[in-house]
Amino acid sequence: MADSSKPSIFQIIGSVVSAAFGVQSTANRERDFSGGSAKTYILAGIVFTALFIVVIVGVVRLVLS
Repeated sequence: MADSSKPSIFQIIGSVVSAAFGVQSTANRERDFSGGSAKTYILAGIVFTALFIVVIVGVVRLVLS
């Protein structure tokens, strides 16, 4: 990690996905809380949730058609 105070976009995405599935490591969680902005993680969580719902709806429609 180049800058320990601010996580990269890929680290944020990884943290959001890991947290969504309940497998976030303690080290990553501490990095997120110490250097990340809450707004960034909230926005990333909302985007992830919306994409997840769209994918689930798409799979269900595909299966039922």
